[in-house]
Amino acid sequence: MRIVQVLRGISIAMLLGSAMSAAHAKHYELIVGGIGGEAEYEQRFREQANQLAKAVQHASGDAQVTLLVGEKATRAAIRATLNEWSALSNDDQVVITLIGHGTFDGEEYRFNVPGQDVTANDLREWLQPLQSKQLIVLATSASGGALAKLQSEKRIVITATKSGGERNATRFAEHWVQALSASEADRDKNEWVTAQEAFDFAVRKVADAYKSSASLATEHARLEGKRAEAMALGRLGSLKEMPNDAELNQLFAERLRIENDFEAVKSRKSAMEVDAYYSELEKTLIALAKTQKRIDSRQATLSKGVGR
Repeated sequence: MRIVQVLRGISIAMLLGSAMSAAHAKHYELIVGGIGGEAEYEQRFREQANQLAKAVQHASGDAQVTLLVGEKATRAAIRATLNEWSALSNDDQVVITLIGHGTFDGEEYRFNVPGQDVTANDLREWLQPLQSKQLIVLATSASGGALAKLQSEKRIVITATKSGGERNATRFAEHWVQALSASEADRDKNEWVTAQEAFDFAVRKVADAYKSSASLATEHARLEGKRAEAMALGRLGSLKEMPNDAELNQLFAERLRIENDFEAVKSRKSAMEVDAYYSELEKTLIALAKTQKRIDSRQATLSKGVGR
């Protein structure tokens, strides 16, 4: 039976489940642990930021991590780091995670750091020059108040709260950290944890925590942006053992290009004849399958310690 015929009866999502974007040219992470007003909270934010930095390094393998905590977590340091990344390509991936205390006065969201706070307007201005793929995780109280200003076509934004009115300390950060190395988070079992999977895992764990303590939930996380399911954050199982290999990275980049072609074909469906539409899907899926076969072969070679 031809793939054209099969596609008419099978969900496209199922066909792509094992072939989503799993790599990128370079992965940059900025992790900031802000101040907390009280020693207990500040210590918690510092520990969570450090834990996240370790989790990212362990899960991604090749991430370039900038960690700012305590007195180093200043507005100037955050701005300088993002300014350095303004020359990154649109194939690169940037993840920015702010852990700490946030406030919202009805108009402006503020992330509390030593000295002058960082506002949602600041972040929007500093992120604007970046051409890279972007994921912003605001794991703070009142973080939902920043959503409107940070939303962008090229950006995924995750906030620990649904609005600026949820002002209590949040539990989101601890479970976001766990997601990067939790097999439970990998719902499609392809050994990659995506931004969507990490978000879903953290949301479930936060809800469980409130339920187990028999307390009313004071935070409701939100995710805005496109293709969170295709942004890979962490490797699990056998993929974790794979070295940072140039050939493998090139193959992953090729797979991403083909997947983008696939999305482009889907977007033209309404303007295409049925047979032409499925014919284009067939060509793309065949190319995808061939590339995946080469990826599998290279991974097998690397797992045996050959070609490193």
